[in-house]
Amino acid sequence: MIHAVLIFNTSGVPRLTKFYSSLHRSSQTLVHKIFSLVSTRAPGLCNFLDAPELESFLTAQDADGEKLRVVYRHYATLYFVFVVDSAESELGILDLIQVFVESLDRSFENVCELDLVFHFDEVHQILSEVIQGGIVLETNVEEIDHQVQRAAKARKESFASANPLSLGTGVAGGGSRGSGLPSLGWLTEKLAGVVQGICMRRMSMSLTV
Repeated sequence: MIHAVLIFNTSGVPRLTKFYSSLHRSSQTLVHKIFSLVSTRAPGLCNFLDAPELESFLTAQDADGEKLRVVYRHYATLYFVFVVDSAESELGILDLIQVFVESLDRSFENVCELDLVFHFDEVHQILSEVIQGGIVLETNVEEIDHQVQRAAKARKESFASANPLSLGTGVAGGGSRGSGLPSLGWLTEKLAGVVQGICMRRMSMSLTV
């Protein structure tokens, strides 16, 4: 299974941490240890390595012979890291990382570090479409993007239904709370009329002086 998914920058600052196994020690210590393993590797080395030092962090205390591996890819200023056990294929995980990155690119149009900082909830949503409970759920980028778009649309409709006076109003067909409420068009027209009336009065006053 997949025990953890991490994203951190070249300074070791985590931008996403998701654990699918219970932690027995500090998550900050674990991230620091994984960063030290990955960041010191030469560019010509393969993108996965055995990590027995992580077993005390993630595996069950009574697990016998559980071997963990770190599989990672380095994109610009970000490391995408998966911690897996021997049941997972390293090459398959490398492909899965690529699927995850392509899915992020679909949502953010050339994803960068700031996207992960300011839209962390959407990043977790995309990850949940790929992995659930440490098991690979979907690897088709088109299907992942479709489900993410559906979730985003549902959130917008829910927000509009709960906030009928918000701009861009309205749930199609009118929500249960938004039904019967007028749109903001009447308010815009009323304000425009007030402004026009003030301008006309000022013009008339200037003519009489």
